[in-house]
Parts: sequence; structure tokens; C-alpha cells
Amino acid sequence: MDIETRTWLFDILNSIIEIESFFTDRPKEFANYQSDVRTKRAVERNVEIIGEAMNRILKKDSTFQI
Repeated sequence: MDIETRTWLFDILNSIIEIESFFTDRPKEFANYQSDVRTKRAVERNVEIIGEAMNRILKKDSTFQI
């Protein structure tokens, strides 16, 4: 695996860890998420990062499996 792909996978992992960190001190309830605009925006941004990294990985190697 090349360094670019590893970097993008690292970005995906960091985004997942960050999303999970938003909910360590409170229950994972959708109503709470919906009412917290800052958390909602932060989660959405991390999902964008994940999507962008996946697109780059798949453009480089369309057979890549996660």
C-alpha cells in the first residue's frame, strides 16, 4: 500500500475517532444530536472527510476493499 492511500485511511480513522469522541459523555440519542447544531456540523464535516478520502482511494484503485 502506498503512502497516499495510508494517509487517506489515517484520515478516515481519525474522523471516526473524532465522531465517537463527541458522544463519550452523553447517550447516543438522535434527538440530542438533532438539537445540538455544533455537534451536528462537526459530525457532518467528518463524514465529508471520510467520503472525500474514500473517493480518492477508489479513484486511485477501484478494487480497493475496506
